[in-house]
Amino acid sequence: MGSLNGWTWVRAAICVLLTIFMVAPLAIIVVISFSSAPFLRFPPPGFSLQWYRSFFGNPVWLKTLSISVQVMIPAALGATTLGTMSAVGIARGRLPGASLIAGLLMAPFVVPVIITAAAIFGMFRAWNLYGTLLGLMIAHTVLTLPFVMATTLAAMRMVKPELEDAALTLGATHWSAFWRVTFPLILPAVLTGLLFSLVISFDELIVSLFISSPSVRPITVQMWSDIRGSVDPTIAAIATVLFSFSLFVMLIDHLYRRSSAKRALTSESS
Repeated sequence: MGSLNGWTWVRAAICVLLTIFMVAPLAIIVVISFSSAPFLRFPPPGFSLQWYRSFFGNPVWLKTLSISVQVMIPAALGATTLGTMSAVGIARGRLPGASLIAGLLMAPFVVPVIITAAAIFGMFRAWNLYGTLLGLMIAHTVLTLPFVMATTLAAMRMVKPELEDAALTLGATHWSAFWRVTFPLILPAVLTGLLFSLVISFDELIVSLFISSPSVRPITVQMWSDIRGSVDPTIAAIATVLFSFSLFVMLIDHLYRRSSAKRALTSESS
């Protein structure tokens, strides 16, 4: 019993150390973003919002932020729609080679992103999509689709086909059975995929670096370009905004899952 408690303490200590190791750099960036120093300095000599004013008062940064939002929302919605359709088709369609199709759709998970970026760059040059907003939307949709499909496919495999068969025997059409029976059950996974797509699209750099242009570039590409020239705490302020957005999305996903779990327990108890 004593050795078991000792191992529990060791695991807890490892988890704490890993958490500190991963979170500490982010915490330092957040602190620096409120620095009153004219350059990157830690610890900061004082508190100031000057770098946030520099960010939100700069039309170049605001334009790139606007482009990121314009790319992020359609890409996430497109990836959610296509990823959900793909997951349903693979799980219920009885397609020949379904595993191979799923593997191909999940390729952006395992293929190095630099290879994906080079391939997309070559295709978009041929299709006249290089340096366009539509090209960025399509590229981000391709990159984020696997995240939606992975979560939705896992949820689909947990939904018993007998539930859909019961709805069909009661007179429902396949479309009605899906929307009234299957979709409410996989909705948490679909929304999780949507939220992940938003975060991944907003933070994506490598592919955007390949296919963006000086007039159409997301904020991550602008950050990369700015860092190569000169570094000031404005970058820390922008990084804090990006981190806050990701944290906000994760919080929404956590609260939604918690609410869904409570509703499920309530319905089972009643």
